[in-house]
Amino acid sequence: MIDRKHRLSLTRQSRALKISRGSVYYRPRPVSVADLALMRRIDELHLDYPFAGSRMLQGLLLGEGYKVGRLHVRTLMKRMGIEAIYRRPNTSKPAPGHKIYPYLLRKVPVTRPNQIWAMDITYIPMARGFVYLAAVIDWFSRRVLSWRLSITLEADFCIEAVEEALVRHGKPDIFNTDQGSQFTSLAFTQVLKDAGIAISMDGKGAWRDNVFIERLWHTIKYEEVYLHAYANVPEARAALGKYLVFYNTKRPHSSLDRQTPDQAYFNTPQPIPAAA
Repeated sequence: MIDRKHRLSLTRQSRALKISRGSVYYRPRPVSVADLALMRRIDELHLDYPFAGSRMLQGLLLGEGYKVGRLHVRTLMKRMGIEAIYRRPNTSKPAPGHKIYPYLLRKVPVTRPNQIWAMDITYIPMARGFVYLAAVIDWFSRRVLSWRLSITLEADFCIEAVEEALVRHGKPDIFNTDQGSQFTSLAFTQVLKDAGIAISMDGKGAWRDNVFIERLWHTIKYEEVYLHAYANVPEARAALGKYLVFYNTKRPHSSLDRQTPDQAYFNTPQPIPAAA
């Protein structure tokens, strides 16, 4: 897909193919078949038991017949970008040079599109590997405004998704994320600051703060990802793109009074109860 000998720069090639620039330069280390199977099962257990840390997950896996140590479970969780989601005191320590912004959404009624956007990253298993999916959603309508896949957890693909959402849909008043290093990076926050958007960040490990996008991951995985074994990244991108069109345009949501995200985002014919 990427031709390193082509006259076009790698940056321009990656932009044309809509893939992360960081992914182009990254040389992936092979992951064993056993670890890939274990990572998929950890991902499934994490969706069902988001409060489970490495110790509990190891116990659940041992109960299912997997032979795995806690340290290995912890290593795979780190590689997948997941952690137990519960509130822990005094753990909001940014990476060097990264600023943690306050949470701005407490007791804020969400009453209209483009008031609050949120973003997160999730692990997507494939037949012989995995990728990461980042998405920007509108809190009011649950609409997926933009998304990107990457084979690394660098900030580039998150920035590209935000830039696309801003170009296509204007800008929100507030943009909410967790405290992941991608979102606290200077490059990422500068995009939001340059657009005049207020930055909000969840308390570390506080799942309630970004619950709508956690529900989105659950829906995507059980209705699309876990039903297929993508052979490669292009196949994953095509299948997820097709599903997200369905999600936005045809899938009704009970929380939206049976409207689709598109109907709630573009029309909003009737007031919907506040989402926060």
